[in-house]
Amino acid sequence: MRYHFFLDETGDHGLNYVDSNFPLFLLAGCLFSETELTRLEKEVYNFKREFFNTEKVILHSREIRKCEGSFQILFDLELKKTFYQKLNSIMLGADFIIIGAGVDKKEYVKKYGCNASNPYNIALAFIIERLIFCSDANSVEKIDIKIEKRGKKEDAQLLEQYNRIRDLGTYYVSTERFKNRIGKFEFSLKRDNHLGLQIADLCAYPLARHILNSEEPYIPFNIIKDKIYCDQKGEYKGYGLKIFP
Repeated sequence: MRYHFFLDETGDHGLNYVDSNFPLFLLAGCLFSETELTRLEKEVYNFKREFFNTEKVILHSREIRKCEGSFQILFDLELKKTFYQKLNSIMLGADFIIIGAGVDKKEYVKKYGCNASNPYNIALAFIIERLIFCSDANSVEKIDIKIEKRGKKEDAQLLEQYNRIRDLGTYYVSTERFKNRIGKFEFSLKRDNHLGLQIADLCAYPLARHILNSEEPYIPFNIIKDKIYCDQKGEYKGYGLKIFP
C-alpha cells in the first residue's frame, strides 16, 4: 500500500526577527495510508458540506481560530460549539502518525548566532529521518511527500535542502534508504484543497502551542498527542517531536 506524508509549518523560520510572543518555528508532518486518506476525504467532504454548503472551503487553523473568511460563521457560538465537536471527532478518529520538529529561535540564536543554519533545514532533516524510522516500524514500503507552496525562492531553497538530504543521507540514515523509501516530493497550492495538507496545518499550531506552554491544557493538542510518533515506551519527546537546540 502506498503512503502519503504531508508537511506544514507554523511560525516564522527567519532568524533576523524573533517574536517574543511566538519565538518558535515548527514543521509538522502527517503520515497517511492511501486507504485512510480516501476514507477521511469522504468524511471531511460531508463535514464541509454541512457547515459551508460546499467542499471547497480550506480548513486553515489560523482562520478558524480568528473566525476569518469562511469561518466568520463561528461567531455564532452555538454553531461554533457544534463545529468544534464534529471537527474534533474527525481528528480523533482519523488514523495517521505525526512527526514534528520545532526550533526555539531565541535559544537557537543565542547558541549559534544569526548565521546559524536555517531552522527549516534542521526541522526538515529531522522529520525526514524520523519518517524513515517510522516507516520501518510500520512496514511502509513507499511514501510520497507533499508540501504547500510558499514562494518561488523559498520552494527552490527547500527543494535544494531535500535533495541534499536525499543524496547525502544523514548520520543515521543512508542515502540508499532514503531513495528506496521516498517516492515523489511535490509542492501544492493551498487552493488545490489537499486534505492531508489541511490536517497537517490543523496539527502544527497545537504542537507549537504545547511546546510554548506545556502546562496549559489545550484541547486540540490533547486530541492529537497520541498520534505523535513515539518509542516503545510511548514517549514522543525527542522522538516524534523534537525541539532544537
